[in-house]
Amino acid sequence: MATVNFSVPDEVKMEFDKAFGGQNKSAIIADLMRRAVRERKLQIRRERLFRQFSVARGTRPSFTSAEVRRVRSAERP
Repeated sequence: MATVNFSVPDEVKMEFDKAFGGQNKSAIIADLMRRAVRERKLQIRRERLFRQFSVARGTRPSFTSAEVRRVRSAERP
């Protein structure tokens, strides 16, 4: 198991100790780190998907308003 040292403001440590007093703080920090890693991976995945959809959207054919009106009116009874 690795040992990690972080510097945090005193008020953050006091609030953390107050909120999680009596609990295994190492386990809590490890869980928070796991969550942060999952959230970062999800963020990266969303960004990649957004870029893929943006590229795909840019390659779609575009139509003028006149072309859209013409097709709509041709398809209606």
